[in-house]
Amino acid sequence: MSAYLGVERSLGGRRWSGPGIEIERRAEAMAQATGLARVLCQVLARLGVAAEAVESYLAPTLRELLPDPRALRDMEAAAERVLRAVARRERIAVFADYDVDGGASAALLIDWLRQMGAGRPTLYIPDRIDEGYGPNAPAMRDLAAGHDLIICVDCGTLSFDALAAATGADVVVLDHHLGGEVLPPALAVVNPNRQDESGELGHLCAAGVVFLMLVEAGRQLRAAGRAGPDLMAMLDLVALATVADVAPLIGVNRAFVRQGLTVMARRARPGLVALADVARLDRPPAAYHLGFVLGPRVNAGGRIGQADLGARLLASDDAREARALAERLEALNEERRAIEAEVRASALAQAEARGFDAPLVWAAGEGWHPGVVGIVASRLKEVANRPAVVIGLEGAEGKGSGRSVAGVDLGHAVQRLAREGLLIKGGGHRMAAGLTVARERLEEAMARLSELLARQGAGAGGPADLRLDGVLMPGAATVDLVEQIEAAGPFGAGAPAPRLVFPDCRIGFARVLGAAHLKLRVDDGMGASLDAIGFGMAEGPLGAALLAHGGARFHLAGRLEINHWGGRQAVQLRLEDAAPAGAG
Repeated sequence: MSAYLGVERSLGGRRWSGPGIEIERRAEAMAQATGLARVLCQVLARLGVAAEAVESYLAPTLRELLPDPRALRDMEAAAERVLRAVARRERIAVFADYDVDGGASAALLIDWLRQMGAGRPTLYIPDRIDEGYGPNAPAMRDLAAGHDLIICVDCGTLSFDALAAATGADVVVLDHHLGGEVLPPALAVVNPNRQDESGELGHLCAAGVVFLMLVEAGRQLRAAGRAGPDLMAMLDLVALATVADVAPLIGVNRAFVRQGLTVMARRARPGLVALADVARLDRPPAAYHLGFVLGPRVNAGGRIGQADLGARLLASDDAREARALAERLEALNEERRAIEAEVRASALAQAEARGFDAPLVWAAGEGWHPGVVGIVASRLKEVANRPAVVIGLEGAEGKGSGRSVAGVDLGHAVQRLAREGLLIKGGGHRMAAGLTVARERLEEAMARLSELLARQGAGAGGPADLRLDGVLMPGAATVDLVEQIEAAGPFGAGAPAPRLVFPDCRIGFARVLGAAHLKLRVDDGMGASLDAIGFGMAEGPLGAALLAHGGARFHLAGRLEINHWGGRQAVQLRLEDAAPAGAG
């Protein structure tokens, strides 16, 4: 297929690819059948939505999309055991991962248990540096000594020795990470990514699994003639975890996020209200804000500070406590950004020296903070369009994190590496994984991982094409159109936001905003104009070309958004790429 608008290499170094003839044909038929805007129909056609399913797709509901929780193995046993602990006023502990998904999962349980009159369970979140990911034997042994039930959320599926150490307490695991051939010693392991599951619900994050367990608990309560808490009011936490954990926004996840955002807009949860306020979020949050504004702040405690801060914030029912926690997380997030920038620069230089043409891009450095290696791995993945692993070395070991690209199962490869003895431990899911490796085996392990990923097709291509949904003129970019497009969301992993091209635009003005952002106003030469902003683009080749445009015209590609400022709304293009008009 020829390059879209003839752009074989843009200013950002990308080849542009368009929707294709079949998508265009389906979009045209859909527009005629539904009366919806053509550009919206192009987005829906690209997402695989049939014309007859448009109405239900634009208004996803839990009633239609929520799966039967009992479709997951061990679900009934898990819910029954939790309800029994509540009824008997047993001592309950929640062991959670230190990321947003783990914190939100823990907060879901704490909120539900509090409303059930069970009091506040013990919250245990391991320290990333001292304890690492997931349950460990000393912690589980100590918890078992003082509790009757331990619920592991967003972890535990591969924690065989740790769960075996919980002598005297029942353990329930609610997780979504890839399981092994055998299960750990637990009363129940509810995980859509167990080896003996169908995988149909494998897109759920841990908070989604916890929510389904609470749905099953509600069913059992109703069967006994009792009522449970309002689960719909808890979807704000599920939405936050789903987006922040980069779970695919397909199936029930779309309903979780769509309805969770509605709940969040009511500002009823003190922790999320405080977090939005310290982030100076002055509008109801969208999916973007969950992933790039709120999520990183919740994560900051687990990355470089006190591991349980995020979970405590999300679980708080006290506005004053929530405000104090949110301010602490805001400060930690600023610190995290500085640490991340330093590690990113070093890792990028090392990866460039090693080359971006291998199936795996990786970097390792002395003392790199384990709390930021995952973020930096994500940046390397974006640059190289290949799976990336970044490792912080200290003493005889290195602890690292990896991120993958579509079609390459990194978690499976890392697990195999661990089984082969090249890693001290490792696990994860398709798109992300964590690992611990002996320093002396680092090169060998990365070479073997690269080999395993190559078998899945990693590294087969160069920089990814920039996929575009269609062409739009500045005069057509209205607030009403953007709202219509947003109705096809939420957008994120598995359902990328529409990317449009504004062709043959003239630059009215271009200037640097802040340290490195690019601010533009462009027009079509016929009186219609559009504002655009390119975050971090001012210093690169794209920014240099647009700042020194000299009257030249450009094709501009990006995503439309509504800019809220001073009580007014205006459409803005979030610029992602550009190419000289007429220069393919």
